[in-house]
Amino acid sequence: MAELTWKDGKTRCPWANPQNELYVRYHDEEWGVPVHDDGRLFEMLILESFQAGLSWECVLNKREAFRRAFDGFRLESVCAFDEAKLNVLQQDASIIRNRRKLEAAVRNARVFRDIQREFGSFSAYLWGWTGGRTIREFGPTSSPLSDAISADLKKRGMTFVGTTILYAYLQAVGVINAHSPSCSRGSTP
Repeated sequence: MAELTWKDGKTRCPWANPQNELYVRYHDEEWGVPVHDDGRLFEMLILESFQAGLSWECVLNKREAFRRAFDGFRLESVCAFDEAKLNVLQQDASIIRNRRKLEAAVRNARVFRDIQREFGSFSAYLWGWTGGRTIREFGPTSSPLSDAISADLKKRGMTFVGTTILYAYLQAVGVINAHSPSCSRGSTP
């Protein structure tokens, strides 16, 4: 797909759906912007894991519902989710109710917390893989970096963190700037 120049004069990546203002704002304001806040890194990791087999647009459209259902993505709250809470979440039609993904969210929250304790922050862990630098890369859906981080997270006990999901996550949180070369945000960190 080729980039289009939009009514506002900007050129955007071809995946930005012009019919969904939420998606356009996500492209323009969030995707590819370097994130160092652990709360935001946690939220995006959980949301990306729910994307498996679905589109990001589907997950993004449900983000506010996920925020409500997951207690604002407060790490300690999600770590404490028990069977009763998972049953409640599985009945919540406003979110993606896949039981395996819900269970993975709790397991991944606990591993995320372990990583924080080991490295001082999840941000230090994540950005340590690139020496704190954003990588400029366009086109692939996985890379040696996403392969390595995926393997490490799986070894630590996370699930739904395959290399393709991790690559999308790295793009979302700005470790990888994957805006297309002709996109107005292509060279923006």
